[in-house]
Amino acid sequence: MPPKNTQPKYRQIADYLREGILNGTFPAGQPLPSEEALAKQFGVTRPTVRQGLTELRASGLVEVIMGRGTFARSPQSRPSLTRPRGVRLAPDGRYMEADGIQWTNAEPPVATRTDAPLALADLLRIPPGEPMFTYDALQTADHGRLRQLHRTYVPFSVLVDTKYEEEAPPPAPELYVALAELGHELHFTEYVRTRMPLPDQAQALRLSEGIPLLHVIRVTLAEGDRPLALEEFHLPGDDLELSFRL
Repeated sequence: MPPKNTQPKYRQIADYLREGILNGTFPAGQPLPSEEALAKQFGVTRPTVRQGLTELRASGLVEVIMGRGTFARSPQSRPSLTRPRGVRLAPDGRYMEADGIQWTNAEPPVATRTDAPLALADLLRIPPGEPMFTYDALQTADHGRLRQLHRTYVPFSVLVDTKYEEEAPPPAPELYVALAELGHELHFTEYVRTRMPLPDQAQALRLSEGIPLLHVIRVTLAEGDRPLALEEFHLPGDDLELSFRL
């Protein structure tokens, strides 16, 4: 008699589907068995099936297409969305994202005062605790299908002896034009990392349990690599790749 499988049911479901995807039983691009069929096969409820599918989404082996179901993905297949990264200067003097996506703020961002935490102070080369203007925005595109969290930081020290000592600067990307008008020649550096989302981030980005974030930090620099501002982008990490032109 084979040994009894003592793993949780959701893990058994994930292992069964993973093996089937890797050995070709469930070909890439084809639908997986329905939640109802898997629940009946394993004698569990549909939430347990979804928990198993969440594991596979986090590892990139399945993708959920709204209104159509859950589909197998090959470990070698490309994500469904590629986002070119970078900033380019348009002929009219505006700075634009390389991906060309037109983002809309869910609400107008409002400047608030925050103190620089150690990690960001290090990237901005300012003392920890220095005051900064901070803007937060939930941004959407493609009729809400694409979502990202965008935060802009501008240290007060960057704005000394400028008109922005008396008024808040605009958030990025309008911030780039404002800084260029102050005489700075801008360039940018980005840092990319992954981590699990905080609960409010998962809710804002509509992430299922177990789906990681792509956390992109962009530093705006002037001559001599002097940091002027910093942005954080939080993006869904389940079916997205970033491309950088070198």
